[in-house]
Amino acid sequence: MDFLKASTLEEKLDLIQTLAGPFSERAAANDLEGRFAFENIQDLKETGYTKLTVPQNYGGGGISLYELVRLQEAIAVADGSTALSIGWHMGIFMHLSETRTWNGQLFERICRAAAGEAALINTCATEAQTGSPTRGGMPETTATEKNGEWVLNGRKTFATMSPVLDFFIITATIPKKEAVGSFVVPRETAGLSVVETWDSIALRATGSHDVVLENVKVPLANLAEIQTKKKEPAGYLLHIPACYLGIAEAAKREAARFAKSYTPNSLNHPLAELPAIRQKFGEIELKLMQARHFLYSVAKMWDEAGAEQRKEMGPELGAAKMAVTNHAIEAVDLAMRIVGARSLSEKSPLQRYYRDVRAGLHNPPMDDAVLMQLGARV
Repeated sequence: MDFLKASTLEEKLDLIQTLAGPFSERAAANDLEGRFAFENIQDLKETGYTKLTVPQNYGGGGISLYELVRLQEAIAVADGSTALSIGWHMGIFMHLSETRTWNGQLFERICRAAAGEAALINTCATEAQTGSPTRGGMPETTATEKNGEWVLNGRKTFATMSPVLDFFIITATIPKKEAVGSFVVPRETAGLSVVETWDSIALRATGSHDVVLENVKVPLANLAEIQTKKKEPAGYLLHIPACYLGIAEAAKREAARFAKSYTPNSLNHPLAELPAIRQKFGEIELKLMQARHFLYSVAKMWDEAGAEQRKEMGPELGAAKMAVTNHAIEAVDLAMRIVGARSLSEKSPLQRYYRDVRAGLHNPPMDDAVLMQLGARV
């Protein structure tokens, strides 16, 4: 198996299916134990999946956004936690490849590590006091230049995939510049530690723990970029709704399996043949069709747009995330109504899908911000 050797999207999707069985089998135990999906991420590394969004000139696959959302959705059908976790790594490389805002030599070094040793990265931006960085708060984590190095101090929350990250992209306030910088910190750097705090009831296998930085020293060249106050639209964030769409698809399949196999003694045929049940499946399918068409079309629009056009796509990206996520939540709810009280059993994957899909409400951009953005456009 090698995703880089697969020449078409269909071939890549077929490779995802070979991984889906083991991912799905591990999902329930990882969720129950709150254990990070180590084996799943390792499988994705060994098969070359994690290299697909690295630029081709550095040894990666350079895939499109449309391909990314299709692949991420397929992973999420098997395990939402794995999809959301690896989605950040995949998306960040895609974003940096498109924007090229980083120090060139540093970007090449990280790309070479990702394409060569399958190194993993993620941004650690959220903090307890500032909340989501999309709300505009300045990080309380600081970066001070001292003796030819940057010295970082602070604490980050929701550092997804922190148990296996090779590089942490730390956002920190630079007091002298009154600006926010992004710093690349290798995992083995002295003073960096991961504190296992992740106790969410949703996406429990993402390893979204806290990262603590105590006098962490990195070279001056590890300042990747100074952030601008104006946030440009970021297409890669569509990996988020793709994840929740996949979870909803999994819920639909589980409800269908149950309805086709369960015959209560009040009927002489499976539950699936009842008109009321078929109507609910029709509602689920309609919501998922609407979500897919919206998500895929916006992803394709991004792929076909030029740099200037992409700057105007913030409302489309936000609307796609909001619509897909909310449709996914509604679809999972309908699936649980079909199955009934059994859907609340710990043995049923539906209760996990229900918890996991609701996490989408708290991933950026949030619904209120999307609606305000759409209102401003009007």
